Amino acid sequence: MRFVSALLLASATVLAGCERGSPSGPGDSTTGPSGCPAAQAKAQSAVRQAERTDAPWNGPTSGPTAVSGRTLVYVAQTMTNPGVAGAANGVREAARVIGWNVRVIDGGGTPAGIQAAMSEAVALKPSGIVIGGFDPHTTSRQVAQADAAGIALIGWHAVPAPGPSRRPKLFTNVTTRVEDVARISAQWVILHSGGRSGVVLFTDDSIPFARNKSDLIGRELATCSGVRLLARANIPIPDASSRTPQEVSSLLSRFDTRWTHSVAINDLYFADAAPAFRAAGRDPSGPPFNIGAGDGDPSAFQRINSGRYQSATVPEPLSLQGWQIVDEFNRAFSGRPASGYVAPVHISTADNSDGATTWDPSGYREAYRGIWGR
Repeated sequence: MRFVSALLLASATVLAGCERGSPSGPGDSTTGPSGCPAAQAKAQSAVRQAERTDAPWNGPTSGPTAVSGRTLVYVAQTMTNPGVAGAANGVREAARVIGWNVRVIDGGGTPAGIQAAMSEAVALKPSGIVIGGFDPHTTSRQVAQADAAGIALIGWHAVPAPGPSRRPKLFTNVTTRVEDVARISAQWVILHSGGRSGVVLFTDDSIPFARNKSDLIGRELATCSGVRLLARANIPIPDASSRTPQEVSSLLSRFDTRWTHSVAINDLYFADAAPAFRAAGRDPSGPPFNIGAGDGDPSAFQRINSGRYQSATVPEPLSLQGWQIVDEFNRAFSGRPASGYVAPVHISTADNSDGATTWDPSGYREAYRGIWGR
């Protein structure tokens, strides 16, 4: 099992010397004895737990029975985003079980399209609206209209933290904790490399959420003295397909075998990096060993399962989160507080995915059916 990591060292001095494309300092080496036995021991415990596929359901087992006759509108940032689409499909599946109607409106990935989709959703006067993968501040007028009309709002990856939100006003936001995703990504690298690695970090500093994730990854990786940041590739996600291949070619030329691991804030970077790795004659199974710190879209699973330029991902349990969204709406409609549930992080590799193209843990369907009386 191979995993890719990225390191962003926490100290300001090191950060200044390790900006995009900058080499590690003089004398840095990715060989020699590990200097972080304590960090490795901590990482081993956390990673082994995250790799489990048989963990019992740790979410809610009690709550209000199903309210009847409700309608939901899922406003998608864009249905071409596998994460957004996967959560929408989970909402549809759960709604069929609980007996509700769901309509999906695609925002098309543009600010104007998303605003138009939200306006259409509010005009339909549904019982609830899902804010699917976009910042509700960009549709503040429509959010205010929905609130004034008594329409419940629940986010999926709408704000950085899980749980209820006051500004913007959301009954709850369904997502994993970015701190957990960042930490487990770094811990996998520490464990996989034996505490000795040269790392490239792929990120998009134009997105505050992504920059924060990068910082968190760096803080955890910095607990191991044998991990070195070789470069920080700051590539805006919209430009990833055009810029990533050239950036990877440059990094390979500069760092050669010192580059042992990579971590990206989104799996899509490795889809775009693959042609450059291939052109350079790099072994598809690594090094460098690549890990995506988030999402876990089907194409990432395909790369992992085939051993081609990606070793692991920290995926979102998209279907589960769709079911959780429906359960949270049922709590809102029943005058109950949000459940407070946050799905634990998971690491998917070729060794534990069993050929699947999504992370779909067990137990949640039965639990929610039991709660709803369905």
